[in-house]
Amino acid sequence: MAQTTESGGASTAPQRVVVTGSLISRADTETPTPVQVLTAQDIQRSGKTSVAELLNDLAANGAGTLGTGFSGAFANGASGVSLRGLTVGSTLVLIDGHRMSPYAIGDDSQRSFVDVSNIPFDAIETIEVLKSGASSLYGSDAVAGVINIKLKKNFTGTRFAAESGDTQHGGGQTHRASLSTGIGDLDTDGYNAFITAEWRHQGSIKTSDRAGTYWDRRDFRSVGGNNLTLGVPTSLNSNLVAANTPFLYNPSGTGGANNAANFLFLDPKCNYTLYRAGGCAVEDTTGFIQPESENLNILVGMTKKLNADWELAFKGSMFKRDSTNNRGVPLTYSPTTFAGSTTLNNGVLNTGVGRVPSTLFAPGAVVGAGGLTNPFANNARLYGYVPGIAGQAQQDNTSTSTRFALDLTGSAFGWDVQVAGGLTKVKVDIDYSGYLDRAALYRAINAGQWNVLGGNSQALIDTVSPRFSNTLTSKLNYFDAVGSRELIPQLGAGPLSLAAGVHWHKRTWDAPASSLTANGQVANTSAFVMGSETNSAVFGELRATPIKNVELGISSRYDHFDTYGNSFTPAANFKWQPIQQFALRGTFARGFRAPNPAETGNAGSFFSFNGIDDPILCPTGQQYAAGTVPGACGLQPAYVQTTSKNLSPEKSKSYTLGIVVEPVKGLNATLDYFKIDVNNQIVTAAGNDPGYVPTFVRGPITPVDIATGVGQNTVVGTPAAGPILYAQSPYINAGSTKTDGVEADVNYRWRLPSDMGQVRAGLSIAHTFSYEQTVAGVTYQLAGTQGPSVVSGATGSPKNRAQLSLGYAKGPLDINATINYTSDYSALDPSVGATDCATGSSTITGRAYFQGLSQPVQFCRVSSFTATNLNVQYKLSPNLTLKGSILNLFHREPPIDFNTYGNASVQTPYNASLHQAGAVGRFYSLGLAYTF
Repeated sequence: MAQTTESGGASTAPQRVVVTGSLISRADTETPTPVQVLTAQDIQRSGKTSVAELLNDLAANGAGTLGTGFSGAFANGASGVSLRGLTVGSTLVLIDGHRMSPYAIGDDSQRSFVDVSNIPFDAIETIEVLKSGASSLYGSDAVAGVINIKLKKNFTGTRFAAESGDTQHGGGQTHRASLSTGIGDLDTDGYNAFITAEWRHQGSIKTSDRAGTYWDRRDFRSVGGNNLTLGVPTSLNSNLVAANTPFLYNPSGTGGANNAANFLFLDPKCNYTLYRAGGCAVEDTTGFIQPESENLNILVGMTKKLNADWELAFKGSMFKRDSTNNRGVPLTYSPTTFAGSTTLNNGVLNTGVGRVPSTLFAPGAVVGAGGLTNPFANNARLYGYVPGIAGQAQQDNTSTSTRFALDLTGSAFGWDVQVAGGLTKVKVDIDYSGYLDRAALYRAINAGQWNVLGGNSQALIDTVSPRFSNTLTSKLNYFDAVGSRELIPQLGAGPLSLAAGVHWHKRTWDAPASSLTANGQVANTSAFVMGSETNSAVFGELRATPIKNVELGISSRYDHFDTYGNSFTPAANFKWQPIQQFALRGTFARGFRAPNPAETGNAGSFFSFNGIDDPILCPTGQQYAAGTVPGACGLQPAYVQTTSKNLSPEKSKSYTLGIVVEPVKGLNATLDYFKIDVNNQIVTAAGNDPGYVPTFVRGPITPVDIATGVGQNTVVGTPAAGPILYAQSPYINAGSTKTDGVEADVNYRWRLPSDMGQVRAGLSIAHTFSYEQTVAGVTYQLAGTQGPSVVSGATGSPKNRAQLSLGYAKGPLDINATINYTSDYSALDPSVGATDCATGSSTITGRAYFQGLSQPVQFCRVSSFTATNLNVQYKLSPNLTLKGSILNLFHREPPIDFNTYGNASVQTPYNASLHQAGAVGRFYSLGLAYTF
């Protein structure tokens, strides 16, 4: 029979363990700090197939969480956890209590985090979620809490498992197989060695797979919005839009877009009448709701007893994930003068690289291959999709995480000693496709080489849309040494225990810009980072029971970073247990987050976060007011993120106060109040610095469509200024976030009479009282709102999240149902000025769902969402287990959220971080596990 063990043999004495949040071993696992523990059995009962999906459902996971449904994120393909809604950068993820190299791409190009999407299920012993600030023990980033993923220590026997699943409405087929085998008994053989391997493939779900649902569409007229269907002319695009066949347009002709004589369609499948009626629409068949991914994970572990007191353990792992992600909208011929790429090359801005001087074709000029020329008496424009190229810019991402760790434990001179060292690395290889070299495209058109209808040679396509690649790496090497002992065997009602240690790590982040981005040959928003940091620290913890039933603990840590200087973080906690059935506990801790290389090194990125009207070209905000450039209204300006060398660390203070009760046998519950204040936050100046006024860099003044003031008519004219290209925005220390709330965990086990089996129930609830963010000197209450929308896709801050688990076991049968609940929330975000339902979506996302209209009041709130998962296991024999799961059992669909951008595209207005299970839909899986 395969089994895992935590110690070499049985003992009648209570087992002492080190629980996350302390360095001192204890027999009582209900610590003064709130810790939620997920066991390997809990993980198997969840019905999930990935750690990312499992952790995404944590009740304590909040705004800023990074899920796989956000396929257009900067850190594409990766997943991160954001405890208490304080972003993935403020939640420290450890593996076996030690640091792991962060992902090689930062969230929003800034925040470092450990990717949890490629950690295999079968390698995990437990996951401990410490819901309290812990910088006094673990250093930087442990502001909101710590997630400690403990991998298997020992394994004997062999276990093989396989499962396969599919969604009810297509796409997302998932297959998983794992094999674990180990030999040796630590007590009798003095060693244990094991290997576990896991393979998982998850198919993509395209937006087209869910087309026709109320949340997956582009035509929103039935709910009072605009028709954003690709290829359909509307007032939003001045009735000029790329259709399913290319066409030439005479912008100086009489009547403009309202006159069929100004159009020449180049393929008979579309004509002017069909075009104006919306009959030449284009379906998006490339956008992802869920990207395709494949994981291959291998973990090798070896433990050797050196003598009665000392053990040496080695773990080596390689976790590999391949995923396909895409960004943006299908590629079209540029209908106006193309301004070129604004690029970042080693921190230096290069504007207008690869500029195309004009996309207008003179009368009689060649317009590509096939003898096509401009038949109009005036300059003509070409509208259409670029044939032969993937519909969207695509990134094939291969992330490989490697970790080699040595742990030496034992006793010497009265001390329990743990010495550890590790080499960790994350390498991301990205292959880019579907990007355009527009200068090459227009050279080919003007030379008569490029056929705008398609049929071009692959060599020519590769010239116009070059494929290129990039490699990004993140390394973190560490050394830890901790000693603990009883200083005084009896001080009051118990011993005075001490733990002290040292820590060192060196981190390097080498993520250069891709070659064709750096030289401006293609436009790409990928960020780059090059930098390093070295951290040295000393820390200690004291724990005592000065009077009966009162436990006191203090800890502190002194860190030195070569990037900014020093940080000192103390903490204190207590637990009072007057009777066995009741305990009162509380903590206070200071914390910090050190500025990372993306904020202080040689780094840069482009970003956009709000919708504005160009102050020069759209001064009134009215798209068709006389003299207005319609395309300059409701736009999302680009900002160039620059670094700052003189940043200070973010600083926090956190408090918890709670109770632990066990009124009857089998029932235990905890209720904890938390309060976290984060100050000196590292934020971009745009939207956070009251003195910041964007200085927009503009492109050259070139002829564009200008509104006449009569209906929606436009004429080609010379505007007062060129189009906005970008504005620079440096990182600064500014603002603060304060949040408080309560979290409860209730667990109950009841053995039914007459050997009828056992019932179990578990409830985890998180309620946020307040989430205050100070932006530009003004404080906003964001609890229960869409804010802070500048963080990870406007993922929202619902006040309540809960997870209820109900189970029944009897003999070979084990049934478990898990209900995940997220409360409703306001779709507005006052921190970015989104305080009016009528304009909320355009202010937050810059998307045109209701541009020029009034957003209906029913979309002022995003409805609550509940997903129920069912998992059934049955032992067909002592060695063979059959497993079946249904995720989203009742097929709940996601609520509409027009004010989020953390999803696939404008076509899918739902919150992919909170409601992704609804977009996936009902999912069935069946599996077998065999041990021998």
